[in-house]
Amino acid sequence: MARALCCCGGRAAEEESTFLGSATFSVADLLKSRDQQISLNLRSSDDLAAVGTVVVSRMKMGEIEDGEADHITADIQGQKCALVCESLHGTTNDKDYGPRMSALFKNPVCKVYRFQTVDSKWMLVREQMAESTLSFTIPKQLITLHIQEDSRRIQELKDLGELSPHWDNLRREVITRYDQVIRSYQENLEELDKLTGPSFKPSCSKAQKYLEFIPINLHTQRMRVTCPRKTDAFYDIITVGAPAAHFQGFKSGGLQRLLGRYENEKKSYSTAYQCIYYSPEQTARARDVLGTLSELQPLIGSLADRLLQAAQQRCAHALRDTLKSLAEKTEQFVHALKDELVKSALLALHAARPGYVSKTQTQTPPLQTRAPQMPSHPGQTVTEPDAVVCNNVAGAQTPTKEEPPPPAGPLERQDSIPHHKEYDEEEWDRVWANVAKSLNCVIALVDKLQEQDNNNQESTPDQALADVITSHNPTGEWREQLSPLVASLKECVTEVGDRAQKSMTFVLLQEAVCSIPQGLFLQQRRDVVFSQALSALACGFVMRLYAGLEDKGFLQQLHLVGLVAQFESLLSTYSEEIGMLEDMETGISDLHRVTFRITEAKSDDPADLQPVVSGRRDHYTVEVPLPQQSFQMIPPELREGKPLQVYPVLFNVGINEQQTIAERFGDISLQERINQRNFEILDGYFKTLSDKVPSECLPCFQTQMDVKELLETLGQNVVTKKRKNVEILWLAGTICRRLNGIRFTSCKSAKDRTSMSVTLEQCALLRDEHQLNKDYFIRALDCMRSSRLTQGEAAQWDDPEAGSVANHKPASRHFYPIALLLVSSHLLVVWLILSLVFLLAKYQ
Repeated sequence: MARALCCCGGRAAEEESTFLGSATFSVADLLKSRDQQISLNLRSSDDLAAVGTVVVSRMKMGEIEDGEADHITADIQGQKCALVCESLHGTTNDKDYGPRMSALFKNPVCKVYRFQTVDSKWMLVREQMAESTLSFTIPKQLITLHIQEDSRRIQELKDLGELSPHWDNLRREVITRYDQVIRSYQENLEELDKLTGPSFKPSCSKAQKYLEFIPINLHTQRMRVTCPRKTDAFYDIITVGAPAAHFQGFKSGGLQRLLGRYENEKKSYSTAYQCIYYSPEQTARARDVLGTLSELQPLIGSLADRLLQAAQQRCAHALRDTLKSLAEKTEQFVHALKDELVKSALLALHAARPGYVSKTQTQTPPLQTRAPQMPSHPGQTVTEPDAVVCNNVAGAQTPTKEEPPPPAGPLERQDSIPHHKEYDEEEWDRVWANVAKSLNCVIALVDKLQEQDNNNQESTPDQALADVITSHNPTGEWREQLSPLVASLKECVTEVGDRAQKSMTFVLLQEAVCSIPQGLFLQQRRDVVFSQALSALACGFVMRLYAGLEDKGFLQQLHLVGLVAQFESLLSTYSEEIGMLEDMETGISDLHRVTFRITEAKSDDPADLQPVVSGRRDHYTVEVPLPQQSFQMIPPELREGKPLQVYPVLFNVGINEQQTIAERFGDISLQERINQRNFEILDGYFKTLSDKVPSECLPCFQTQMDVKELLETLGQNVVTKKRKNVEILWLAGTICRRLNGIRFTSCKSAKDRTSMSVTLEQCALLRDEHQLNKDYFIRALDCMRSSRLTQGEAAQWDDPEAGSVANHKPASRHFYPIALLLVSSHLLVVWLILSLVFLLAKYQ
């Protein structure tokens, strides 16, 4: 849908409180009253199909269009368009932003057209646009999470303990920088909390500091088609400005270029600051380990307490189930720390302590400890040479080794990383292995207790034996026997977790130290771009989910494979838009770190239906609450909270005059690389989908070409050298719709280029899927676009000042018609000189 629908009515906002925005024309001027309409000079009844009216409805969610819709006459000189010529009566369907979606989509604006089909019938086309509250709620949640994460990082740095003067000074400097970022984010959050009014950010505010996390012109657009003897169909698309750090600017390029340059410089800085260079993969691994520790360590402690509670109650079923969960989580914990990065980082941290002494060569080599094999089920114990042996018929209370003999009592807690003494590099292996050995002792004792209990129930003991059993197995004795081993397990987990956390924090400290020349500039820029991208993705996911609640095939695809989210970009590869595209590429790629979960809302209150974001920078989860009635409609796999994957892909083709210059005199390799890389992602998604989901689950379309053929054609186009190859965008969009995907269209500000792309796509869908008369295709296209224009001028769809400026000046005024200039190289040179002179005069 066109951008006019997104923001029409700068002055109308004063009269209609349910819609705020702007356009080059004012809805207040056009919608005088329901009875007032510009008269049509119809010479004959045949002209009825030539000119008509567009019905523009202003209503709240779920309200009835009671005939009070106003009318706009469309009559373009030299063009004819078929529009509906009467008011539309009826109710707003739930699928058109009904009451259950009113918490997320605000201020709907509708336009209704009537077009002729090939069989001389009439179709009704309803365009509806709405703002999304997620434009602000998602960024505010992300900013809060960033503040919490950076605050935790500061505390972790303080918990590293005593460091040498060199490292202590570097730690202080890093903490100071984190404090600065936190204060900046807190200021942004405070300013956002003060905002009231429209639920979107206009392009004129794209460079404002406190709005940098907010996406530009995020709107949902739906075209609903009603045809005779055919079920209604609707097509959704999300329009949004390119996710980019406009406030920080693009003088040095975008994220893709800046990150590559940063990695090259980080190696030299690591030498200057006496740091170890860690690759991006290693630092990402360090963050993963920290995230795993924060998730699993408290969970293991909780399960251990539940195990003791089940033992006290002598509930065999609860004991077995709890032990199974405990074994699974402990196994995940152990394997997450089976990484040479942890071991090497511990040594590096020890070297950063005051009074560091390396291990002497004369020291007796320590006993080599093999990694223990985790049990595949609670009843299995390890069979390694140094496996723990659990003795005593009542269940061993102490883990022991065959050699050397163990100390009496539970496993002793190892000292923390040694200070002022030689560092035993094998100590970590022993401490890490003790976790699995302690778990094996717990498993062995539980098996013995259950086996003994079963034997006692099956046999009929005499009175003497009964007295023995009574004396040795009173109520609560299971807990008494398990307590020492469970306490030992918890101590081992705590010890390992503490050491691993310190080592990974030291890795991140060294990374932060290497970035001191740039501060946290890149991380802040990445946060800003990701916030805009995630807001758009969450909006599209929610809209697609609500639309498919009654589609069993879609829901099956959702939980088996996930959804593809196709971002169509119209940015040029020239000037500052190169930086925007580099930002957008990184932001869309970072969306791979996001999963969705569907939950049941506490109530139908709008606040309880807002998506909730949780997690850290390396992985976020978006929980989407559904009303109780809707929640019961989805499959059990979705109700259980299964993580749902989204596969974001980006395809870019520049289409404006700046792209013409880039293709003739510049470099378009960035665009080519993006398209080729994302084609591979899309192709891989389709192969996975074909293997797991029946083709019957996918939607049916009138066109005969299947998805496989479309993908082959797309693959050929992305490697073909062709100027402004818009076929790439058309094929990618078609494939996305065939795969039940989410469609996004973007340009710099989601205005002119986005509007032209969306209206063209809409008319093509009417022609291909709903038999729009081909003779009326251009008329329909002009009709949809003309309703966004005022007296033939190009609309500035979302700038509030555009409606108040008398003379609307076209954008890029110094670019004269390039097609004519390119005829002669002499004229081109003259044009370049004049443009340069114009620019110098303008900016002076």
